Amino acid sequence: MTLAAVSLDDKYALEQGRVYLTGVQALVRLPMLQRQRDVKAGLNTGGFISGYRGSPVGGYDQQLWRARDFLKGHHIHFQPGVNEDLAATAIWGSQQSNLFPDAKFDGVFAYWYGKGPGVDRCGDVFKHGNMAGPATHGGVLLIAGDDHAAKSSTVPHQSEYAFMDASIPVLNPAGVQEILDFGILGMEMSRFSGCWVAFKTTAENMDSSSSIDVDPTRIQITLPEFEMPEGGLNIRWPDDWMEQERRLHQHKLNAVRGFARANGLDRIIIDTDKPRLGIVTTGKSYLDTRQALDELGISDEMASAIGVRLYKVGMPWPLEPEGAHSFADGVEEILVIEEKRALIENQLKEQLYHDDRASRPRVVGKLDETGAWMLPSAGELNPTLIARVIAARIARFHASPAIADRLKFLDAKEAQLVKPKTDFARTPYFCSGCPHNTSTNVPEGSRATAGIGCHFMSVWMDRNTSTYTHMGAEGTPWIGQAPFTDTKHIFANLGDGTYTHSGLLAIRASGAAGVNITYKILYNDAVAMTGGQPADGGFTVPQIAAQVAAEGAGEVRIVTDEPDKYPIGTKWPEGTIVHHRDELDKVQRELREVEGLTVLIYDQTCAAEKRRRRKRGTMIDPPKRIFINEMVCEGCGDCGVASNCVSVAPIETEYGRKRGIDQSACNKDYSCTKGFCPSFVNVIGGTVRKSKAVDASGPDLFEVLPTPEQPKLDRPYGVMVTGIGGTGVVTIGALMGMAAHIEGKGVSVLDMTGLAQKGGAVISHIRIAETPEDLHAVRIAAGSARLMLACDMVTAASVEGLSKVSTEETTAIVNTQQTMTGAFTRDPDLAFPGNAFQDAIRTATGENSTHFVDATRIATSLLGDSIAANLFMLGYAVQKGQIPLSLEAIERAIELNAVAIDFNKQALLWGASGGA
Repeated sequence: MTLAAVSLDDKYALEQGRVYLTGVQALVRLPMLQRQRDVKAGLNTGGFISGYRGSPVGGYDQQLWRARDFLKGHHIHFQPGVNEDLAATAIWGSQQSNLFPDAKFDGVFAYWYGKGPGVDRCGDVFKHGNMAGPATHGGVLLIAGDDHAAKSSTVPHQSEYAFMDASIPVLNPAGVQEILDFGILGMEMSRFSGCWVAFKTTAENMDSSSSIDVDPTRIQITLPEFEMPEGGLNIRWPDDWMEQERRLHQHKLNAVRGFARANGLDRIIIDTDKPRLGIVTTGKSYLDTRQALDELGISDEMASAIGVRLYKVGMPWPLEPEGAHSFADGVEEILVIEEKRALIENQLKEQLYHDDRASRPRVVGKLDETGAWMLPSAGELNPTLIARVIAARIARFHASPAIADRLKFLDAKEAQLVKPKTDFARTPYFCSGCPHNTSTNVPEGSRATAGIGCHFMSVWMDRNTSTYTHMGAEGTPWIGQAPFTDTKHIFANLGDGTYTHSGLLAIRASGAAGVNITYKILYNDAVAMTGGQPADGGFTVPQIAAQVAAEGAGEVRIVTDEPDKYPIGTKWPEGTIVHHRDELDKVQRELREVEGLTVLIYDQTCAAEKRRRRKRGTMIDPPKRIFINEMVCEGCGDCGVASNCVSVAPIETEYGRKRGIDQSACNKDYSCTKGFCPSFVNVIGGTVRKSKAVDASGPDLFEVLPTPEQPKLDRPYGVMVTGIGGTGVVTIGALMGMAAHIEGKGVSVLDMTGLAQKGGAVISHIRIAETPEDLHAVRIAAGSARLMLACDMVTAASVEGLSKVSTEETTAIVNTQQTMTGAFTRDPDLAFPGNAFQDAIRTATGENSTHFVDATRIATSLLGDSIAANLFMLGYAVQKGQIPLSLEAIERAIELNAVAIDFNKQALLWGASGGA
């Protein structure tokens, strides 16, 4: 097979054709496409991007920084905001550039980004900016990240209603290709209508990867016939705000509807000559609906023959009426499938209300015609639920044995799920060596509250930490509690990123209220929850100390793992003392006795960042490693309790359970050594031993591997990968996706991660087809995974994991490594139910279709690092003929990834040898 010549720079450099990228990377490419289109149209425009990170757009700023050279070449300036509403105000300012002389460009197109809570925070500036409008050759797109199921949030979010309140139209793309297509349409809509335009994103899009078309002329804009008011619809000065309101409601929103109609933002996907059931859906729900139809075995042709018409709405608010009426014409019933609260459904009912009752279709969605819940607004919709609803509505007018059989299959699949009889679960936890393992401790008799950040996870640990707030209000609930309780004092955890964002105001409020509270500012030198970005502004510990002292803190103490890094002469507020972290308990006991506001700054670099920096050579890697002598260890588990560290692992011996240090995961925090246990051994300057077989093997060792027969791609092939967040499992999907792209195949990769990236359960859905056009849904349908690549048994044996496999379709390749969860740090006798997990997977996929491999042990023995296990598993699966990709294409993807190339290729090929 000839492999395509592919470069990682293609996603930003290739002028046209197909590139492979993630949804977040598509957002980076989008402004470059806009600039290319403007240049072709004879405009000299610039671009401006600002906002604040948060899942599902948590890594957007990182990708923008990595693409800085490409952005600069297109005159695009990225300036992250200190918080969301200040960033949105900067966006508003970009549209004012041409109101004044000396503007360098014809206009500035601008992109704001933020998570759902950031949308809520920006209500005031969004209203002001939208009323004023964008520049004629500018335009504003508001990229809103919604977490429907609160997987990485403290509340679920649906941003459409916030945008409706500001009269901002909303676009809802489905799939990575539509991120570019709708992004172009949204910016042109903004310019034409004089509105800011919202752009809804979800993890379904942002965490997906696809091979897509980046031709800048792919989208052709049609401007509708529209009678513009005097002066047009764009920003002007001076401009009376009452006139702005009149222009918005009488002209701008009508221009939005006309633009949407002219450019086919809403369109019929499946049509029929005998319409009975009309299905309306949008965004993520559209992808779920396509998968639901797949689960029912309903092809486009079959749907048309039955009498099903499918309408995909690209702009859920305001719903364009002409297209909606055209879709509804002749339909007996309309089923609206949308996430969270009803939005399209309510508008559709209003638009059809005045139609003749005899021909007006019945509209159902959240509730059926009897008022019973059908597609609930709470939680998150899933394809199986949608499939059952669609089947029930079709059954009212069409009897289909095929659909009935599929429903029986889904019911049987649900009934036969053999969930292990154990509460052993893979929940997120602090990383190995995380500073919060120590910092979130409180003295006996005290309690603490949490906020937004990694430290939030302390609420499910034995840390006497309970309740939380939204971002930036940490500790302030105590202002309302303190007068009404006998408790004299509390601690409040506050991350340095949140402190910079808005948390300083919470400290000011507590000081102004005069309550007894100690803020523990957890300075870990990175915004760890979203990928390790630097906190905006880059405040140092001495600067923060000076700020909080100026806010009225009675005492300021510094606690750190490296007191010596602050030399004599460091400028501190008067009375500030620097302590070693071993004194944390003593310092906290002293501060809780001080009246009023006090601040403890806990200074220790994020463990994940330490690991990254050591690999890059920008931080010293201590030459010391800790080992535990099994013959001396008594298995008490005190080392795990003292350190709260997941690298302290159980070792089962003939003398009972002992302890060992997972050298591959250890970040050299050394807190496990507290307690003076004689079983601990310090090794200075040594490295972990690798197998002699690796060094003895020549380069031709793997050339004798037979070429495996690949599975046929007569239909999309689904691979589900299960693993543990932070162990490189997401890399497997990324490499497979790039390999498929190199081979010219269609591919989509969806990583279900969220907070799970912190040691929690991660599931990747990978779908491969002959061409991109053969793929509709990104998730694997119930019972339809052709391969379960189980890098972690716990995740594989979860309900989510087992729901995607079947004895008829699935081969399972399972890593038998028994990796403990964070709960082991608190329960030294916790047993790993490996047999129960293996039985559950074996029952779900079939005795003869399940392969158990001790991948972690083998890979670690061969290559000295357990991180090799995942690629070992991938190579094993390819050689077994269970993945429709060649080893050569995957090796090329490893080379493009440019991270530990030789090591990763060795891991892949050793796995292939094991599968031969």
